[in-house]
Amino acid sequence: MSTWRNWSGTESATGVELLRPSSADELAAAVKNAAEQGKKLKAVGSGHSFTGCSVPEQVMIRLDGLSSITSADKESGRVTVGAGTGLRKLNAGLAAFDLAMANLGDIDKQTISGAISTGTHGTGARLGGLATQVVELDLVTADGSVLRCSKEENADVFDAARISVGALGVITSLTVQCVPAFLLRAQEMPLPLGEVLDGFDELADGNDHFEFYWFPHTDIALTKRNNRVAAGVGPSPVGRIRGWVDDELLSNQVFELTNRLASRRPGLVPRINRIASRALSAREYVDASYKVFCSERSVVFRESEYAVPREHVVDVLRRLREWIDASGSRIPFPIEVRVAAADDIWLSTAYGRDTAYVAIHQYHRLPHDPYFQAFERIVADYDARPHWGKLHTLDPSGLAARYPRFDEFLAMRDRLDPERVFTNPYSRQVFG
Repeated sequence: MSTWRNWSGTESATGVELLRPSSADELAAAVKNAAEQGKKLKAVGSGHSFTGCSVPEQVMIRLDGLSSITSADKESGRVTVGAGTGLRKLNAGLAAFDLAMANLGDIDKQTISGAISTGTHGTGARLGGLATQVVELDLVTADGSVLRCSKEENADVFDAARISVGALGVITSLTVQCVPAFLLRAQEMPLPLGEVLDGFDELADGNDHFEFYWFPHTDIALTKRNNRVAAGVGPSPVGRIRGWVDDELLSNQVFELTNRLASRRPGLVPRINRIASRALSAREYVDASYKVFCSERSVVFRESEYAVPREHVVDVLRRLREWIDASGSRIPFPIEVRVAAADDIWLSTAYGRDTAYVAIHQYHRLPHDPYFQAFERIVADYDARPHWGKLHTLDPSGLAARYPRFDEFLAMRDRLDPERVFTNPYSRQVFG
């Protein structure tokens, strides 16, 4: 029997059976056998979701044995990879083929299947989340069948299974449409929050990848603009010492200490945030895309993230700021804002609409419920959709009102898993 715990410490499971298949056939046989015994199964990735989406109730499937690139066609850019492959390993492997993912999130600790299944996204007004880069996947369903899914084969399952929160089966492999490896010029600089909000559309549309972090209790936002470089421009990465100071010392070690201080003396948070925002300095560098996209994060926190129609994001930020100021809450963690293009995946937070993401965080030693509840009340006025791997309280009725294809997804679940082999408390919360 095994024990499982997610990265943030919000979810855990003890006394569960562990399966570690070394091949897709072995996985299919194990699923069929467990299902025939009436057991509930859940595939777990790296545990980077804050919700209970991957908590195993009886049987935990670890996909470590399916964690490599199995084929790569440099000419077409299509790469097939085992579902248990970590993003960090995948990025390094793609670079060896002179290929890259077109867009990534800001951490690379997740497995590719876990990131896809929960709707992980990066930022870019003309780009979709990670699931939009998947062109084919193999799915083991509750009866042990293996469905190959793409736009041409089992197309309805494909549209549902790319973001399925593990409710339809276990993905064994994915084929990703990659692009030739590319360099990004990263430009990071603090700007007045009002200037960022007033010029949000120009910043989002005028850069390949744009995001910003706003420190509550201050008027400062850290902006990040990442753009492809012109032909002939070579890399000029951050120096080793500057990189360590900015990305490890300040962003992790010092940030951990200031958050610990904030948890003991919350009244100091506004002053801490003002000092932190003034300490931010502009920097510019050019490096491989995946090295620019991804950052190291070691400070433990809680997170909630909602996707809103892009045209409403500035209103959401202003209302959230008003609540923070009026409530007396002390928030040492910045609020992150990103964008994505509309897509056609049934449970994608960007389904059918250009989207902006607002992610709020709280240090794990500080209470987060009042803050997160207020955030949910604000975004509810804008038809907001929660990130499947981040904390929220919505149930099937609330989700059905926000996802046009939600009922079709439930029907697909009834078809592929009528006995609810792949259920757990979180899937019962969100899907019934």
